[in-house]
Amino acid sequence: MKPMAGKTALVTGASAGIGEAVARHLHGLGARVALAARRADRLRALAADLGGEVSIHPCDLGDPGQARALVPQVLGHWGALDILVANAGIMPLAPVAEADLDAWRTMIEVNLTSAITVAQASLAPLEAAGGGDIILVASVAGLAAAPTGAGYSATKAGLRAFGEALRRETARLGIRVTLISPGLVATELQAGIPHEETREALARWAGTMTPLEPTDVAEAISWCVTRPAHVCIGEIVLRPTAQDR
Repeated sequence: MKPMAGKTALVTGASAGIGEAVARHLHGLGARVALAARRADRLRALAADLGGEVSIHPCDLGDPGQARALVPQVLGHWGALDILVANAGIMPLAPVAEADLDAWRTMIEVNLTSAITVAQASLAPLEAAGGGDIILVASVAGLAAAPTGAGYSATKAGLRAFGEALRRETARLGIRVTLISPGLVATELQAGIPHEETREALARWAGTMTPLEPTDVAEAISWCVTRPAHVCIGEIVLRPTAQDR
C-alpha cells in the first residue's frame, strides 16, 4: 500500500517546475492528483504521462473568480480534498523606481491572494476529511528582501505571515499548515523576469552555484505530508549549499 493511497491532492502551478515535480511525487506515493495551472496543454501532457487518478483544471489564478472556483471544481471531480499545495507564482523582479505596477498587482494576486483564496476554500473539505495538509510554497525572499525583489519579497513575506496565523487557527482541526521556503531553484521562473538588467544579474549569480532541482523541493513536501498525523512541520527552509543569502 502506497502511503498516499486514497488521498486527493490539489497542486497549483502544476504545469512546470516545482509544481510539476510535486505532482509527480505525490502521484508516485499513490495520491489522486488535481493539476491546476494556466497552460492547459502542459497539464494534459503531464496527466497523460502520469496515467490514471489525475484531473486537470486549467485556470488563471490571477483572476479572483477562477481562484474561487478551483476547489469546488476539484471537489466536484473527486468528492474530497486531503492536501493542498499552493505553489503558483510569478516573479517580475525590478527596481521599485522602474517597476510595472500592473505586473506587481498581478503578482500579488497570483503569489499571495490566490493562495489565501484557495486555502480558505480548502478548510471545510479538509476538516470534513478529519484533517489534512496545506502546503504554502514561499521563498527565502520572504525571509530577507533584496534590491529588485521588493514586490516579490512582499508577497512571500505575506504568505509566511498568513501561513503562521492559519496554522494557529486550524491546529485543533487536525489541519497541518507548512511553509516551504526554497532558495534558488532551477525553474523557468528566472527566465520570465521582464527587467533585462535584473534578469541578467540573477543569471550571473545563479551561475556561481549548483541550484536546487524541483525534485529537491518536491521531496521535502512529500516528506511533510507523510509524517504521522500528530506531527506538523511548520516550516522548511532549503537552499543550495553554496547560496549564502
